[in-house]
Amino acid sequence: MVQSARTTPRRRIRALLATAAVLAAATTGALVPSSAGATPATAAEASRLVQEAAQELTVVDEQLHEAELAVAAQQEAARVAAAHAAEAQAALAVFEPQLRAIAKNGYTGKTQSRVAALLTSDSADELVQQMTTLDLIAAHTNAVVSQASAAQVAAEQAQAAADEAAATAEAALRQVQEQRAEVQRRASAYQADFARLSAAEQARVTTAVAGRSLDAPAVAELPVAPGSAAAVAIATALAQVGTRYAGGASGPDAFDCSGLTSFAYAAAGVRLPHSSRAQSQLGRQVSRDELQPGDLVFYYTPISHVALYIGNGMIVHARTYGKPVAVTSVDQRGYRFGVRLTG
Repeated sequence: MVQSARTTPRRRIRALLATAAVLAAATTGALVPSSAGATPATAAEASRLVQEAAQELTVVDEQLHEAELAVAAQQEAARVAAAHAAEAQAALAVFEPQLRAIAKNGYTGKTQSRVAALLTSDSADELVQQMTTLDLIAAHTNAVVSQASAAQVAAEQAQAAADEAAATAEAALRQVQEQRAEVQRRASAYQADFARLSAAEQARVTTAVAGRSLDAPAVAELPVAPGSAAAVAIATALAQVGTRYAGGASGPDAFDCSGLTSFAYAAAGVRLPHSSRAQSQLGRQVSRDELQPGDLVFYYTPISHVALYIGNGMIVHARTYGKPVAVTSVDQRGYRFGVRLTG
C-alpha cells in the first residue's frame, strides 16, 4: 500500500517534468541570431532588413511561448510533488502515536519477553498462552515499525522530489524572464527601425510580411454553421480586426498570432495553448484544399505563425508589429498546413 502511494504520484511528477523537458528542448540555448546592427545603404535595403527582422521576431516570440509552456509544466510538477510530500508526511504522522506507545511499554524484543514468561508462568498451559500472546504483540509491533519505516522512506523521497521539482521550476522561470526581456529589446529595436521607414515603405513591409488587408466579411456571409464552435470563434476573431499587434498578447486590447486564435476559441469554450507550435499538434491535420471555416492555419518551418481560416480563401490573423489584426488571403509565403479542431 505504501509502495503504491509512493509510485503513482512520482510517475506523474516524472511525466510532467518530461513534458516540460520536451518543450524546453526547443528553446534551449541562445535565441535565433539577430540581423540588427546591419547598416542599410538604401531605402530598399532598410525595408528588406526590417522585413527580415519581422520574420525573425515571429520565431523568437514562438520560442518564448514554448519556454513559458515549459515553465508552466515544471511549476505544475512542483505543485504535484509538494502535494505528494505533504500526503507522505501525513501518512507518516499516523504512526507517531503507535510508536510512542510501543516505546512507553518498553518492548525490548521477543527473546527477552519469552524468558520473562518462562520465569513467571505457573503452569505449562499458562506458559503457552503467554508466549502466544507475546508472539502476537511482537508481530504487530514489528509490522507497525516496518510500516512506519516505509512511510519515513516515502516521505523523504517525496520531499526530495518536491525540492528538485521546485528548483527546476525556479531555474526555468529565471531563464524565461531573461528571454522575455531579450524579446522585448528586439521588439523595441524593430519598432524603432520600422518607424524610420516612409509610409510607403512601411506599407510594403507589412504587406510582404502579413499579406494585403481585405475587407472583413460578416459571419453570415461565410460558409459556416451558425452557432457552431467555428462560427463563434470566427465571429470573435473578426470582432478584433483593427486591434493592435503585440508580442505575447492574448487580448482584449492587443494580440499576437496564437493569442488571437486562443482568445477566439475560448469564446467557444475551446481552450488552446498560447503557442502556434503547440496548437499545430492539436486536432486533425488537413491540406489546403480541405480547409473549412474554423480551421487553424500554420506557417513557416519551424512553425511560428498561426491564423484562423474563415472561408472563401481568407484568414484572420495577428501577424506583426505595425500591422493590426486583419483579414488577408490564406495563400501567403511559408504556408504549411491546416488543423481541424472540431468535427
